[in-house]
Amino acid sequence: MEGPLELNFRHEVKGEKLVIAIAQDYKTSEVLMVAYMNKEALERTIETGKAHYWSTSRCKLWFKGESSGHFQEVHEILTDCDEDAVLLKVKQNGGACHEGYFSCFFRQICSGDSVGQDAGKCEVRIVKEKIFEPEKIYGEK
Repeated sequence: MEGPLELNFRHEVKGEKLVIAIAQDYKTSEVLMVAYMNKEALERTIETGKAHYWSTSRCKLWFKGESSGHFQEVHEILTDCDEDAVLLKVKQNGGACHEGYFSCFFRQICSGDSVGQDAGKCEVRIVKEKIFEPEKIYGEK
């Protein structure tokens, strides 16, 4: 179906109607992060060409990079068949993860040789390198 921008904002958190938003590196296809967008965040993203999200913890619009300077330049926006999720293909400037990694997906649960085996043999471990120290950008927790 083609037509005006009317996505299915059916995911609700604290009364806010949202779509799931996945940020993916536009060159490598690496998944960088998963967040939510309300209608305003999606519209601001389209208007500015920079990613905006809805912060479910702070209950406010969140311009990615507003604190860190690690902006996401949007190259393409896709939606899924149910129109309740969007995929942003972005150029990530700096790290996407507030913990200091390029991608939020820096922990591995199982590798290829352990998938399909006893789940008790899997463990969560860090498999990527930090690219910045969060304390230097966000301050101490």
